[in-house]
Amino acid sequence: MNKDATLNAAAGKYAGMERFAARKALWADMEAAGLVIKTEPHTSRVPRSQRSGEVIEPLVSEQWFVRMSPLAEPALAAVADGRITILPERFAKTYNNWLENIKDWCISRQLWWGHRIPVWYVFPSEAAAAAAPEGRSEVYVVARNSEEAQKMAEQQHGTGVVLRQEEDVLDTWFSSGLWPFSTLGWPRTESPDYQAFYPTQMMETGHDILFFWVARMIMMGLEFTGQPPFSTIYLHGLVRDEKGRKMSKSLGNVVDPLDTIAQYGTDALRFTLATGTSVGQDLNLSLERVTASRNFTNKLWNAGKFVLFNLDKATEAEWESLRGVTLSSPDDLQRLPLVERWIVSLLHQTVDEVSERYNKYDYNAAGIAAYNFLWDEFADWFIEASKTRTYGSDAAAQSASRSALVYVFETVLRLLHPFMPFVTEELWQALPHRGEALIVAPWPSRGCPVDTAALAHFEVLKGCVRALRNARAEYNVEPGRKIGSTLVVEDPVTRQALESELAVVCLLAKLDPSAVRLVASVAEAEAAGAAGSSSVSLVVGEGVQVLLPLVGLFDVAKELARLSKQKAKLDKELAGVLGRLNNPAFMSRASPEYVEEARAQEREAREKLLLVDQKITQVSALKGSQ
Repeated sequence: MNKDATLNAAAGKYAGMERFAARKALWADMEAAGLVIKTEPHTSRVPRSQRSGEVIEPLVSEQWFVRMSPLAEPALAAVADGRITILPERFAKTYNNWLENIKDWCISRQLWWGHRIPVWYVFPSEAAAAAAPEGRSEVYVVARNSEEAQKMAEQQHGTGVVLRQEEDVLDTWFSSGLWPFSTLGWPRTESPDYQAFYPTQMMETGHDILFFWVARMIMMGLEFTGQPPFSTIYLHGLVRDEKGRKMSKSLGNVVDPLDTIAQYGTDALRFTLATGTSVGQDLNLSLERVTASRNFTNKLWNAGKFVLFNLDKATEAEWESLRGVTLSSPDDLQRLPLVERWIVSLLHQTVDEVSERYNKYDYNAAGIAAYNFLWDEFADWFIEASKTRTYGSDAAAQSASRSALVYVFETVLRLLHPFMPFVTEELWQALPHRGEALIVAPWPSRGCPVDTAALAHFEVLKGCVRALRNARAEYNVEPGRKIGSTLVVEDPVTRQALESELAVVCLLAKLDPSAVRLVASVAEAEAAGAAGSSSVSLVVGEGVQVLLPLVGLFDVAKELARLSKQKAKLDKELAGVLGRLNNPAFMSRASPEYVEEARAQEREAREKLLLVDQKITQVSALKGSQ
C-alpha cells in the first residue's frame, strides 16, 4: 500500500487502485474463481483518525529513532545525586524504573505541523532526487540547518549534490522536551532570558506525564546545555469527578473550567484546585467545593469593603500614613490594645506557618492556614470586635484599629495572592499601599514578634463570648435582648486584660454593659448577689466561668410551653422505640444490628428527656421570681 492508500506494484493487477475499490474487486474475483465459502456480517473494531475520521491502515515504514541509553544515564544520575528532587518522593521510583528500562525512541511523526527532523537526504542530481521513492535516499547527513547540511554533504560526497530534507516531524514530546531552554533564546546562551531563567527552580505538572514530558526535558536539558532544566519537580494529582472517576465525554462527567469560571469566578476555581489536594494526590472535584471557595472569595471581598468603610472618613494625611503601615516591631506591637495585639500576633504566626508550608511545597496546607485566619479570626472576631472602635468616640482607639485593619488585611492579601490573584489585586489597589502591583510586592517578613499573653487573654475572651452565645441559644433568648452577666476570672492579669476589653465582650455577646460585672471569685459574686439558685454557671476554662442570671432572661411561660411540647415529642419517640423492643415478634425477626440501633435510639431519647426534665424543673423554679 502506498501512503495515499492506493495499492503499490506488489499488488499485481490491483496496483494503483484505491484501497476500498481494490477490496471490492478482489472479492468479486474470488467469487468468480469459486473461492468464496459464504458471506456473513461481522462487527470489528475499525481504528479511525481523530482529526479526519478516515479509517487507519497499518503500514510498515522507515522511522527515525533516537538512541536513549546515552541520554538516560545522565538523567538518572541527576536525581540520584540530588541535583533534582522529585515530589512526592515515591515517584522517583517510577522515574528510575522507566529510565533504567528505556528503549530507543521512535521520534518520526507523519504530521504537517511540527519541527522537521534535521535529516537531509543526499542525491547526485535533481533527476535522481525526483525519481527517488518518497524522496528518500540511503545517503543522508544530520545537521543543525540546511547550510550546515549542504556543507557536510559536499565535504563527504563532492560538490553538486542535491539535498532534500526529511518530511517527518519530531514527536510532540521531543519538541516539548526542548521547551525549558528553546523558549529562552537557545542556542544563543548569552541571551538575557536564558541567563535569567535557565535553569529554573521548579517544574510543576501532573504525575501522569512524568516520563512522557518531565524526564525528556531533563534528558534534553542535560544533553544540550549541560545543566538540569530545574532543581525540583512538583507533581500534582489529577482532577477527577466527585466520585473519583476520570473525567470523560462518554461518562458525561467533564467539568468545563470556562463554564465553572463564568459561574463561580476564576479565583474560586483556582483556590479549590490548589487547596483541594496535597502533592501527588488526585482531587475529586465537586461543585460544592467550588461553591465554598466562591463564598470565601465573597468573605474576602466583604472584609475589604469593611476596611475601606473604616477609612472613608480618614484624612488625606492619615491615608498617606497608612501606606505601607507596619506593626512588625516589638514596640509597635506593645503599644496596641489587647484586641489589636491579638490579631497582629496571630497574623505573624500565620505568616510564619504559611511561609513554612510554601517552602515545603505544601500548598494545600498553606492555603487552608490563610483561609482559616481570614475567615475564622479576622472576619468573625476582629472585624466584629473593631466595631467598638469604629462606632466609638476614642480617636486614639480608632487610629490603632485602622492601622491594624490595614496592616493585617494587606498582609493577608499577600498571603492569598498566589491562590487568588484577581480579587486580591483588586482589593490591594483600593487600599493605601506602596508599589505598583500586588503581584510584585514583597512577601511578608517572617519571624515578627508574637505576644503570647495577648493570644491567651483573647482566647479567654472568646471562650466567655461563646459560652454566653450558647446559653442564649439554649434558653431561646430573643436575638435583640441585651442581658446581664457576671464574669469570674481568678487570674488578676487575665482579669485586667478582659476588663480593658469589656466593651468587646458586651458587643459580641449582646450584654447590657450596666448589668455586667467582672469579679475575682464566685464568693465575690455571691456577696454581690450575682450567684445563686436563680443563675446558671457556664464554665469557660480553669479559673474562668460566667454566671448568668436566669430571672428576666426569657419569658418563663413561653419557655415552659416550648419545653412541654419538646417533652411530649420525646415521650412519643421513646414509646415507639420501646414498643418495638418489647415486641417479641420484632425481637425474633430483627437482625442484631437493627436491635442494637433501636437500643441506641432508646438511650438517646432517655438522655434528651432527662435534660428536658431538668430544664423544666429549673425554669419552673423561676416562675415565682418573674
